[in-house]
Parts: sequence; C-alpha cells; structure tokens
Amino acid sequence: MTGGGSGGHITPILVVARELKRLRPDIKIVYISHAGDSLDDVVADDKSIDEMHSVRAGKFRRYNGEGWRQLLDFQTIWLNIRDAFNILAGIWQSFWLLRRIRPSIIFTRGSYVSVPVCLSGALRRIPYITHDSDAIPSLTNKIIAKWATLHAVALPEELYPYPIDKTLTVGVPISEGYQLVTDKLRQAYRRELKLDGYKQILFVTGGGLGSERVNNAVIANAPDLLARYPGLAIVHVTGRLHEEKVRAAYQAELPAGTALRVAVKGFVNNLYLYSGAANVVVARGGATNLAEFAVQGKTCIIIPNPLLTGGHQLKNTSALRDIGAIVEMTEEQIDQELRLSSVVADLLDHPDRAAKIGQAFANFAKPDAAHHLAELLLEKAKPT
Repeated sequence: MTGGGSGGHITPILVVARELKRLRPDIKIVYISHAGDSLDDVVADDKSIDEMHSVRAGKFRRYNGEGWRQLLDFQTIWLNIRDAFNILAGIWQSFWLLRRIRPSIIFTRGSYVSVPVCLSGALRRIPYITHDSDAIPSLTNKIIAKWATLHAVALPEELYPYPIDKTLTVGVPISEGYQLVTDKLRQAYRRELKLDGYKQILFVTGGGLGSERVNNAVIANAPDLLARYPGLAIVHVTGRLHEEKVRAAYQAELPAGTALRVAVKGFVNNLYLYSGAANVVVARGGATNLAEFAVQGKTCIIIPNPLLTGGHQLKNTSALRDIGAIVEMTEEQIDQELRLSSVVADLLDHPDRAAKIGQAFANFAKPDAAHHLAELLLEKAKPT
C-alpha cells in the first residue's frame, strides 16, 4: 500500500488494510510513504501494517484559478524542478525496494508518492489498483492510469476519464467506527468523550492538514456563538501545524471561563466519536470526510476549498448541496462578519430542519466500500 501526506489519503488505506487482515489474517501488508511524511507515526501505530518504508517523491504544483500567472511564480517553478529530480530518485529507490518486497499487488490512494512506486510496479509487472475518492481524479492517478489493473472510484464510473471496462464504483473506504448516529448513540459518544454536560456541540475540522481559513473563521465567530448558547461547546481539530496558534487565538478572543468550553486538538485518531457527538459539523469538502459524515447522517456545513487542483472539492459538494444533503458556504461567506455564526445558529435553532439535512446526507452513504476494495485486491493479486 502506498500513499500519505494527509489524513484523507491515509485513512482509507488503513481501513482497507484492516479489512484485508480480517479476511486474510496471514497476509503481509507493507506501507510505502514519501520520505519525511509528518503523518508516518499514524501509520506506524496501526496494527494492520506489518512493515514500513519510505522513498523520495515530489509533486507538481499548480493551483486552480491561477492560470498563466503560475508561469511567473519562480518559487513554484523551482520547487517543481527540484521535485522532478526527487521523483526520478524515488523511481530508482522503489524499483529496488519492490524487488526485495515482491508484493502480489499494490493499492494506491493517489498521493504523489504513488508515482514512483506504481511506475516501478509497472516496470516489474506488479498489478496495482488505484482509488479516487473525489469527483475529479488526482493528477497522480492520471499519470499512472495507463498501467493500472483497475480503477476503483467513489462516484458513478461514467464520470471518470478511465476505460469503462477497467473502472468500478466502490465508494470511499471509511473507518469501522462510522455508523448512523441516533440520539442514543450521540449521547453515548458524549459520555465517552466527557462532553455529556453540554447541551450542544459544534465540531470543526479542516481535514488532516487543517485549514487556516476555516480555523480563523470559526475563531472569529466563536465569541458570538458561545454567548448565544450557554450550553454550547466547540471541539476544533486544527491540523498539527496550526494547533498552538489556534489555541492561543481562542485564549486571546475569549474570557477565561468561556475558553474552557473550547477543546483544540491537532489531530485525532477517533474522529468518528467527535463528529458523532456533535449537533453540527463544520468541515472542508474532502471526499473522505464527506463519506464519513454521510454514513453518520450528520448535519454539516461544508466549505469547499476552491484552490485545490481542478476544483475537485467544489465538484464533490455541488450535487450534495443541490439536493439539500449539506449546507454549503463559500470562503468569502465565512469571512463575512458573523455569517458563519448565523448559519450555525439557524441549524441549532431548527433541529427538525437539521435532521432532514442529515437524513438526505445519509442516503448517499456506501458503508461497505472497504470490504469491496479488500475483496478486489485479493482477487487481482498475483501469486508470489
């Protein structure tokens, strides 16, 4: 298995790994990340991974909406040239690493480390299966698509630019902890997290790497929300790079007593407990989080990142917004004074409407994606 770089890439890989171990306890699972991945410890702590390695890798930086202006950004040009050499070095490392490991099959979620690993796999005639969680395929998966054995995708096959006979809809693999959240289960989650003393909970996450813009918007709206709802607590997962800055900002913005009603965390392994305990979730439009919250039937305010390559988060959320399965806000809207607070308050004040949104979201859930992918990997693996 290969991937990494963000929680959205690592989580599906680990979920599939656990399902493989459940189906075939004797299987050996090796994980290959890019050198220096800050989330390697998350993988190392997972008992389903038997062995870990890393190789050099690089990415091609391009930004949605920037157009020709990127050609004048010399910093971006230099980083892209540097990473081109990192990719070549990673292909060399992967070629010899795969010779030693001799895998039966490779599974990739599309992180840029997958380019050297899967190209080397193709050279060694090792089958590999790609997975796309988003509506728009990643650049990595486009690069390695030609030699893939199968393309597993989250949405209907016809939306993707792959050969239809090599493309299969499976959904997005999510952690075993995610299930439809009833009122009883929500209270159980709150007791487990010691949050059962609060009447309402707002859960915020910007994804595995966090989102500075979402973080800042929630901090700016927190004083109004906490004053309006004395029984409200905010649980804010910031991303590891932002944790201390966000914690300090809350301390500066809020009176000491009120600040105690805000829990700031850099990264959590049991995110399903926090989202399940919440009345309202504020999140980005990453496919993994959307799949997780859909299974839970959560009421979500989704703020897609418009600058990510190809605008895939915008495409992820558009269909959900149109049928009322989420509340979508733009980055410009959350920057407006107390606009986010007003939208959260509307959902807290109208629980019937909020529940209807969550039910529409639940209709999109595909909770068996990990099992489907694990079976495909076992079916397509070549004998060693």
